[in-house]
Amino acid sequence: MVTRVWDYMLEYEQEREDIHDAVETVFRSGQLVLGNSVRGFEEEYSAYHGVDHTISVDNGTNAIVLGLRALGVGPGDEVITVSNTAAPTVIAIDQIGAIPVFVDVHEDDYLMDVGQVEAKITPKTKALLPVHLYGQCVDMAPLQEIADRHGIPILEDCAQSHAARHHGKIAGTMGKAAAFSFYPTKVLGAYGDGGATITSDEEIAGNLRRLRYYGMETTYFVVSTPGHNARLDELHAEILRRKLTRLDDYAQGRRDVAQRYLEGLGDTDLVLPKVNPGNEHVYYVYVVRHPKRDAIIEALKAYDIHLNISYPWPVHRQTGFHKLGYEEGSLPVTEKLAKEIFSLPMYPTLPIGTQEKVIAAVREVLATV
Repeated sequence: MVTRVWDYMLEYEQEREDIHDAVETVFRSGQLVLGNSVRGFEEEYSAYHGVDHTISVDNGTNAIVLGLRALGVGPGDEVITVSNTAAPTVIAIDQIGAIPVFVDVHEDDYLMDVGQVEAKITPKTKALLPVHLYGQCVDMAPLQEIADRHGIPILEDCAQSHAARHHGKIAGTMGKAAAFSFYPTKVLGAYGDGGATITSDEEIAGNLRRLRYYGMETTYFVVSTPGHNARLDELHAEILRRKLTRLDDYAQGRRDVAQRYLEGLGDTDLVLPKVNPGNEHVYYVYVVRHPKRDAIIEALKAYDIHLNISYPWPVHRQTGFHKLGYEEGSLPVTEKLAKEIFSLPMYPTLPIGTQEKVIAAVREVLATV
């Protein structure tokens, strides 16, 4: 059997009856756009996070796009973020005509080096966009102090951190607003694309609702500010409602897999994920490091184990962002990590036997590379 970093079929088999019931519920409701399932999911997602508003959208990228626009970020403004992230984080900034400004990340946890942020702030800086990458949170207290000192809002990128916590606070509740993705591989995933932006700010929430529906207050109302067609489908919303009740179980399942990796590989020279004090990691992906990364990945194919790299090309060095002017060596830690990191299989339904096979194969390969 081929082993990959993620396989939704085992989860689907376990939840098949509930998923099919969700589909039937929506199809028989007569409401396929912005109906009871979307409203119900938004209320329940808000309750889970302890915030006042969830505005669901069609994908995680638009959750960031609309979040930035709702905060008043526009063309020519600067947004401080990181390059060690999925490209959509930066694409969202670019889509609204704003300028991404990068700081480097820490070598041990791969997260934003908050100590570099203040030096990057200029009169054009209109938002800070920390990425809670791989399943754990950025050090938010010093970042919030910087934001408060300069009067700059924080939009948290929580695409990979559903249910993660930082000193008891759940990811997405520490900034002015937060963007989530429900892409199928996520800790909370739909069966297609989906996203949401959450906030407790009434004005931001109103902006978000208009922006996801062409800029209209209600159906076929006057367009106040041209917006987007960025609505979450009823079908995905209903599936997400069902899965939200199991979110904490998904997170614990991932922690269990991570613990078995620690027990099975902790004595090797593979660098395993570091969990920072005060963080509750949810291990969206289980990212490890080794200077002979490419040789390890290639050797594991002989065991039918096929692994991913998250991410092999820093955003600032990708062709589409050469216009930003970041030369090779400008973000040295990010660039070093891109040559060493890779992901082991990680999902809550990963069978113990399959994981044991992965651990054994990795140990054999490490002994020979």
